[in-house]
Amino acid sequence: MNTPNKISALLITYNEVNHIDQVIDNIGFADEIIVIDAYSNDGTFEKLSTIKNVKTIQRKFKNFSDQRNFAIAQAKHKWLLFIDADERITPKLKTEIFKVINTPNNHVGFMFKRLYFFKKKRIRFSGFQTDTTYRLFKKGKVKYIEDKIVHEMPKIEGKSMVLKNFMLHYCFDSASHYKSKMEHYASLKALELFKKGKKPNAFHFYIRPFYKFITNYIFRLGVLDGKEGFIICYLSAYGVSYRYKKLKELRVKN
Repeated sequence: MNTPNKISALLITYNEVNHIDQVIDNIGFADEIIVIDAYSNDGTFEKLSTIKNVKTIQRKFKNFSDQRNFAIAQAKHKWLLFIDADERITPKLKTEIFKVINTPNNHVGFMFKRLYFFKKKRIRFSGFQTDTTYRLFKKGKVKYIEDKIVHEMPKIEGKSMVLKNFMLHYCFDSASHYKSKMEHYASLKALELFKKGKKPNAFHFYIRPFYKFITNYIFRLGVLDGKEGFIICYLSAYGVSYRYKKLKELRVKN
């Protein structure tokens, strides 16, 4: 009988005290759990330090790709499972994960489909209905692209596929929480654009945010998600506006 392949579960965290217990419990099936914490100041690190089966390393955050590549370097098992603190593996997805890593095939990367929640309400539209993200890799076959510092993308040496079952994503605790996330991502994206020599103009400040809102709220049916849909679509558009505001500030400073 073949020995089942082992999994290293990897997290990068910053101020996730409200999620950390649940996510660690959720991935308890992994053979090792490694958390790279960016010096949280809300009690996340202290809570992690009390969990015996978790290896926690504090490391200054540079960008998402850099932090994920560092996490990969710490793993010792054949398969790598990335999960964010606000994500959860369903029982059906867990079963599917074990099946694909222990069944002979030539795939080295797997994408997960995600179901989004605003607090406890399922968000069915608002631009999220087709969301997929890479989360499972064969070690030695993946590295995150360094110049993609936000909405990071892995470079995979081999074939990949999308799994059938869904991951749950509790990414919106509140409107203010989502706004802060948008500002953080927008600031990193602005830095990425600045390094590429991009110059913001009136189109970026006015047309792009408006187009973002109309696309998600009208054409991608955010209106059907009720008041939560409006909030999400508005803040997604705000994130676009904030990105170019920060880019303008970078160009003025430099």
